[in-house]
Amino acid sequence: MLKNIINKIKKLKIFEKNQKEGSPDYVLVTITASLIILGTLALTSASAPLSQEIFNNPYHFLNRQIFFGFFPGLILAFLIFKINLNFLKKITPILLLINLILLALVFVPGIGVELWGATRWIRIGPISLQPAEFLKITFVLYVASWLSVRTPEIKIKNKLYKNINKTEKGLSQTLIAFLVIISIISFFLIFQPAFSTLAIIILTVVLMYFLANTPLWHTILIFLIGLSGLIFLIKFTPYRLERLLVFLDPGIDPMGMGFQIRQALIAIGSGGIFGRGIGMGIQKFGFLPASISDSIFAVFAEETGFIGSIVLIFLFVFFTLRGFKIAQSNQDKFSQLTAYGITLWIIIQAFVNIGSMIGLLPLTGIPLPFISHGGSALITALVGVGILLNISKSSKHISI
Repeated sequence: MLKNIINKIKKLKIFEKNQKEGSPDYVLVTITASLIILGTLALTSASAPLSQEIFNNPYHFLNRQIFFGFFPGLILAFLIFKINLNFLKKITPILLLINLILLALVFVPGIGVELWGATRWIRIGPISLQPAEFLKITFVLYVASWLSVRTPEIKIKNKLYKNINKTEKGLSQTLIAFLVIISIISFFLIFQPAFSTLAIIILTVVLMYFLANTPLWHTILIFLIGLSGLIFLIKFTPYRLERLLVFLDPGIDPMGMGFQIRQALIAIGSGGIFGRGIGMGIQKFGFLPASISDSIFAVFAEETGFIGSIVLIFLFVFFTLRGFKIAQSNQDKFSQLTAYGITLWIIIQAFVNIGSMIGLLPLTGIPLPFISHGGSALITALVGVGILLNISKSSKHISI
């Protein structure tokens, strides 16, 4: 019986080597490790006062991040690094379906958990999961697989794309189907609500759609539809409109919605050039809301200053350049689109988080990848890196 099961698993070719498999991209490994080290330092410092106050243990949140985020994420990243990319492509619809079921479970009483007016988590024993975080990776994989068989082949030479014949009728059908897929995802996230997460996901997959060699007017139309939806949501949900107004002028509600951005700017400004020193920040002591999650960049900037902030930002820039390099060096369309999608998702999320902390964008409530507290977010980011490293093994030689 056991032998039959093993033989069936072997036939699936789950861990069969990818074609022309080589070494993974160690530069990306180094960049990711650097981000995780900085994230650990930032979280250790930012979470200590809150952990001590609530749990009488200064390392409570750090321990949760390590045992429920880093270790599971590292194991899953290693497994997906070893998996055959063709097998991964085949199971993307199953992964997305499982994720949609988990998204539906957040609305089931007794399973879904409501926090701060949002129902975004499910609890299984001592473990809580945020399905919307996993959707970032499962939806990118699904869209990459879907587009790879429904759009013209990508021929990359530097930044140029070579078009091949494809009927406009077929591409129009692809556009309609793409809009339907996005609508289904939007339905699940709007009612949680997880609007910021939805915006990150939509922007990522729309850029993937553009990179799949589709007509430019398709992308423009999708952005116009998305903009219309954004205006509609802002108009009919007062707190989103208020958040936008506070972004334009934090002084209109300094002790309400404007409080977080004001405290974040105070923290960042207090850091100066070299910062107060790791562990020496002041704003984390009850002044800065969400200091271990959404606002952790402000804590990091206060303690490491302008120099530390620039180092962190450049690490994300290098991560992006490396991810794009991996995509451009691969000839398989699914691998290309997946690499682009994962890289775009991580850099867009990092840009939005940091941008909201320095006043360039409205506050969004999304974590800073690899840095903020949140097991689901860290697991997802590590899995994304695992996939990128898997793709890099079958890419052509990647220069430094």
